[in-house]
Amino acid sequence: MRTEQIKRIARELIRRFPDKFSDNFENNKRAVDTLIQGATTKVRNQIAGYITRAFASIQVAPSSNENVEEGEAESK
Repeated sequence: MRTEQIKRIARELIRRFPDKFSDNFENNKRAVDTLIQGATTKVRNQIAGYITRAFASIQVAPSSNENVEEGEAESK
């Protein structure tokens, strides 16, 4: 379970630097390391993991919604 502080920092980083992150954990880890100086390895990994999961869910959600809409259109 992630603390609210980890989530808050991750959301702020995504808001301020959306082009620096993706659904790749290793790339996100390096980006977080450059953006947040002084964070421990554990905290850095938790933030990068939360960002990775957020980007992965963003990419999955639109495609699943499109499939539902296509199915509804075909049934009409």
